[in-house]
Amino acid sequence: MEVTEAIRARRSIRKYKSDAEIPQQDIDLMLEAAMMAPSAGNSRPWEFVVVKSKEKRQAIMEVHPYAKMLPEASLAIAVCGRPDLQPGILEGFWPQDCGASVQNILLQATALGYGTVWCGVYPVQERIDGVSKILDITSVPLAVVAIGISDEQPTARGFYDAELVKYI
Repeated sequence: MEVTEAIRARRSIRKYKSDAEIPQQDIDLMLEAAMMAPSAGNSRPWEFVVVKSKEKRQAIMEVHPYAKMLPEASLAIAVCGRPDLQPGILEGFWPQDCGASVQNILLQATALGYGTVWCGVYPVQERIDGVSKILDITSVPLAVVAIGISDEQPTARGFYDAELVKYI
């Protein structure tokens, strides 16, 4: 699948076929895509936690009100920011950089035939604290991405709107 097709095929999937396995080579491709995202000054202010444990995904669901699909997904990838890697003029760009990383995961997963949904964590402090404790991390969780075999086919919700474009 080429990028134009992947962009248009991507959907937020909230229903998954339970107990589906994702091969390690596909996980590695998604993580590689994540790490290919642009970042301010090539600082790469991120780290990733692959959550295969159903118990940990269940725990995340309990602290994140919009992550009810996590226990049925095959796995989750937490994209976590490292603000400490962006001193000086790079300071503060980590949320944008990690967001680009999340988008790359979504598109790579789509190209591989998986469904995903982006569950935002940052900047909601209760979610940050809860997810950080569950994952035992000191970095800042920006998002948790559920990944699995889709058990639904939602219609596209995004569309081109020329009224939102200004040419100068």
